[in-house]
Order: sequence, then structure tokens, then C-alpha cells
Amino acid sequence: MTFTFRPVDPLKDAQVLHSWVTHPKAAFWMMQDARLEDVERAYMEIAADEHHHALFGLRGGEPVFLMEKYDPAHRELVGLYEARPGDVGMHFLTPATDTPEHGFTRAVITAVMAHLFEDPAVERVVVEPDVRNTAVHALNAAVGFVPEREIDKPEKRALLSFCTREQFKKAVTA
Repeated sequence: MTFTFRPVDPLKDAQVLHSWVTHPKAAFWMMQDARLEDVERAYMEIAADEHHHALFGLRGGEPVFLMEKYDPAHRELVGLYEARPGDVGMHFLTPATDTPEHGFTRAVITAVMAHLFEDPAVERVVVEPDVRNTAVHALNAAVGFVPEREIDKPEKRALLSFCTREQFKKAVTA
């Protein structure tokens, strides 16, 4: 599967984002009760933030997943671990579908990681999924993430995990 990326346009893309983040499948995104305006506002804040970026993954020009990348020294994980130069934080969301495609989510996380590592300044990717999100833990492990420890964030108990460029290459070429 081949994907391309483009920045999210908070106003133009709000309807699509709203349908994705409020779906029960996206419970770990923590926007279940968000109104359209809430989603617009949240993504306008991201668009204005030099340390946080939202991108759509596209297939055939159509949005098929969402990824966010952030600087963990300035967002999400400040004070929760010792950020290193070259660290980048990541979230991704595949929308609910009535016609699941085998291997799609694995292809998405692989494309997200490859996209992040295209930047030569990125040394490792940091994630902090909810400890209860076992499906994403398995996906993370499949692309080379190694859990370090559980941490308490204001909104959740999270599994802090890391993946270096080398760990990613080894995992996806194995």
C-alpha cells in the first residue's frame, strides 16, 4: 500500500476528523463527546503549534488515516521522561470502517514510521498509548517499539515506548 501525506486543514477537514475521532472505535483518542466546533478548535490549536503537527495519510488522494507528530520535549511528555535530541512523539488513528482491509493498520503504522524517519534529525520515535490499548501495543511491537515503563499522564495511564531507526529497520525487514 502506498500512502502520501498532507497537513490537516482544520476547517476544511473538520467534518472528516469529527466523524473519525467521535466513533466508538476511537475511544482511546478521548474525543467521544466532541462537537464539530471542538474538533475544529483542537486542530486549529495544533496547526498553530510549532511543536505539534497533524497530517492526513492519503491513498489515491483521499484521507485514510490521521497521524500527529510532536516534540516530546515541549508537548505531551514534558517532565515525564528525559527527552533526547532527535526524539519525536507520534499518534495515529485509522478510522472505523464497515469493510476492514487485512493488513491495513499495520501498513499505516509502517508508513507513519517510515515518514517520521525520512527526517534525518529523527533518532527515535516515542509513543505513550493507554495501557489498556493492547491492539496498539501489538502494532507498536511489530514495527520495533520497546516498552520502557508505565507513566501517569493527566488523562490516562500510558505505556511509554521507544523505537530507534535501527529497531524500526530490523522489525520491518525481518
